Amino acid sequence: MGKGDQRSRRGKIQVGSFGNLRPRKKTKAVTAEQIAAGAAAKKAAPKKAAKKAAK
Repeated sequence: MGKGDQRSRRGKIQVGSFGNLRPRKKTKAVTAEQIAAGAAAKKAAPKKAAKKAAK
């Protein structure tokens, strides 16, 4: 039991596989409304005024 054993958690980490001992992390689904809200927030962000160099 150890790194070479595919039935153990450590073995699955070593090999890079998943199973009951090492379940995958579930990702959250992103809706179209959330994407639109993010894009609108980006557009509404105020731009910084460029400073002119005084010489």
